[in-house]
Amino acid sequence: MAEITKVKPGTLTDFGNGFYHIRGSFKLGGVVDLGTHCALVELPDGRFVFLDSYTLDDDLKAKVDALTDGGKKVAAIINVHPFHTLHIEWMAKAYPEAKLYGTRRHHEKFPGLNWESDFCEAGALDGLFGDALTFSVPEGVQMVCDDENVHFSSVLAYHRPSKTIFVDDTLSCIKAPFPLSLLPFTGKLAFHPTLAKALEPNPYAADAFREWAIGMAQDWADARRVATAHNTTVSFADGEFPEKIGAALGQVSGTLQKHRDQPTQS
Repeated sequence: MAEITKVKPGTLTDFGNGFYHIRGSFKLGGVVDLGTHCALVELPDGRFVFLDSYTLDDDLKAKVDALTDGGKKVAAIINVHPFHTLHIEWMAKAYPEAKLYGTRRHHEKFPGLNWESDFCEAGALDGLFGDALTFSVPEGVQMVCDDENVHFSSVLAYHRPSKTIFVDDTLSCIKAPFPLSLLPFTGKLAFHPTLAKALEPNPYAADAFREWAIGMAQDWADARRVATAHNTTVSFADGEFPEKIGAALGQVSGTLQKHRDQPTQS
């Protein structure tokens, strides 16, 4: 059975085998703290990589510096969600020697930063970190939609040594107080509720997305946890992750079928 853990902001958790998960604060409307996250991942050669950016308070910064020789071992900062941008400038300034990766939207929003030339969604990360850290880009959905309130798509990362999947929004599991607790995607691993708006406007998008999800679940079948934005980590028994993705697909089967049935799409 899956176990859902909610961690307070300002926390660094060692998941073992080189994966350090950081929970931060993100308040909806300045009131409800939905949380945000990033991760510090140690590579087999002793270098470190950040997944996502976050402004570290003094306590978190001291813990990160102790692990990374004052930041000297931070080799890269990888921003995996095009709309999670609040902390990018701080992170780039805090670790100026680290290579900076992002999506096309990151490049466009912060043209003055020293980005690596290729975009994360275009395969820039493939093979960079060997088998220890691999990435998957959802198919059949738009990375950035015309409606910028749709934050479905992101680049998912899998750290195989710790069997941890790091994801922003695409897969969600939110534990929230009433009345947000009434929303259908709270309390369980699910695809973000903006899927319908994120699907590409063609009749093949629904099947492309479903096939991607099944393939991702098979490739990462040994995963034991999913660290989601914004405030929960979901842990699984051995071999349970593909079942949970199958259940999540079942929850959106109507959405996918409705998309298939649209008579004309442009």
